Amino acid sequence: MKDRKLMLPASPPEAGYEVGFGKPPAGTRFMPGQSGNPKGRPRGAKNKRPALNDERLKGIILEEAYRNITVRDGHRNVSVPMAQAVVRSMAVNAAKGQHRAQRLFAEILSSTERQNKALADAWLGTAIEYKVEWERELHRREMLGITDLPPPLPHPDQVKINMSTGLAHIEGPATKDQVGEVEMWRDRQRMFEEELEATLRALKRARKPERIAILQEEKEQVEKVLEVIESLLDKIEWKNGISATKL
Repeated sequence: MKDRKLMLPASPPEAGYEVGFGKPPAGTRFMPGQSGNPKGRPRGAKNKRPALNDERLKGIILEEAYRNITVRDGHRNVSVPMAQAVVRSMAVNAAKGQHRAQRLFAEILSSTERQNKALADAWLGTAIEYKVEWERELHRREMLGITDLPPPLPHPDQVKINMSTGLAHIEGPATKDQVGEVEMWRDRQRMFEEELEATLRALKRARKPERIAILQEEKEQVEKVLEVIESLLDKIEWKNGISATKL
């Protein structure tokens, strides 16, 4: 029988390869063309031109304009948006007599006041037109006996116009959501008021000290709930501009 040669396994790829700093094992190395961060920023994305509808510069300007910075205000440091700091610096320089700052600040102030006046005039005109048109429509419904149509929101009676000042505002809920929120809490208020009345009647009829103590505790709890609801309604009505209108 001829002697057979002993076949040894082929040498692994790491044979003669010293693993250490900068030399990871072959199994953990990146293959050629494979990214080490496949979910990262694509190559060239930093310098990629924005799309036609991508106003990247405007976004950068707005981010910088409203980025908070620390400025000196008298004897203390305060944090204010960049735009506010710039305008404040301009106003201070204008007050110190710098002609360029005075001219620029006067132009910005005049432009801002003109825009605010234009918005106020537009709102006043819209309020007057809304009030007149809906009063005419409601009068038409009344003359024709139409009662199945919902009233407008806001109602023309809620639109208050001060012709001496040229200002207009709305008293009362102006949207369905506001009306629904106020009605919900007023329904709960009425429910707890009825519960309080029932508790007071039961308290008058009660004779046993234990029963009186229980009813007195219930009365105090309901009164606390009513105080919370009243406070909440005041906040909602103040937020919605509700002053005199009651549903």
